[in-house]
Amino acid sequence: MKVLIVKTSSMGDVLHTLPALTDALRALPDIRFDWVVEEGFAQIPSWHPAVEETLPVALRRWRKNWFGSQTREERFLFKKQLQARQYDRIIDAQGLVKSAALVTRLARGNKHGQDSRSAREPFASWWYDQRHAIPKQLHAVERTRLLFAKSLGYPRPETRGDYAIAGHFLAALPEDAGRYLVFLHATTRDNKHWPESHWRELIGLLSHSGYRIKLPWGAEHEHQRARRLAEGFSHVEVLPKLSLEQVARELAGARLVVSVDTGLSHLTAALDRPNITLYGPTDPGLIGGYGDNQVALRPPQGNAMSDITASTVFSTLSVQLS
Repeated sequence: MKVLIVKTSSMGDVLHTLPALTDALRALPDIRFDWVVEEGFAQIPSWHPAVEETLPVALRRWRKNWFGSQTREERFLFKKQLQARQYDRIIDAQGLVKSAALVTRLARGNKHGQDSRSAREPFASWWYDQRHAIPKQLHAVERTRLLFAKSLGYPRPETRGDYAIAGHFLAALPEDAGRYLVFLHATTRDNKHWPESHWRELIGLLSHSGYRIKLPWGAEHEHQRARRLAEGFSHVEVLPKLSLEQVARELAGARLVVSVDTGLSHLTAALDRPNITLYGPTDPGLIGGYGDNQVALRPPQGNAMSDITASTVFSTLSVQLS
């Protein structure tokens, strides 16, 4: 059976889809997937053994100049690639009008997705041939696992979902694997940031722990934050600019990760690494870290990230390292 997945973004949402592929592969050993995904996350599906081809799409970039000549050409080539194959099933796991109208509608095959009461945007269900009821009170991973089970005709497993990508990195771990921590300090929304003063206090508390601390970054303002966090500490390393796969290898080799609510935190969970995630306005119950050894810390009251103290994180971290 050949299946097309439509799950374009964000990083966390793409990662949350992986356990559903593992379920399907175990239930239907001959199944294989192609996957439409935003170009920035195109490496992720390739890490899963059931994915044969990744079809990058650039909806985020195209919408900035939808009718420009280069955008029109890229859209034409994407449509040609998308329609080159007839699929046995198409599963739209995004549940948004833009994915349904601009991608799922164009693909060739029997289209499955959430019904109007289940989808994030109810009108998206208009473009599906088969619509499935998926309870909203389930974690995002479990919702997607149930959608795949209903679309492909097998019972959703009762066991915890398996991302099945950690093995991709085991053969090439960093030489210092297990001897360092990674601090994921960067996120997109201001109210999800943990204050720099708190990060530095935590770094100071770990000065004599025997572990080095690695700070990855993406954009230049994140690089500058990492440099500020590391200033004056000999046990802290600001990593160079890395690809997503290179960041994943650093995470795979970490003894433990401390993170704010960001896509890389979900990548840490997918790699089966212990992770302490600091949450402010986000409720981790439905979209938080999914996996073993995933610890969520929230402010004692309200949503202010500054109310999570460095000493609280240090105490939690010490228990995890013991």
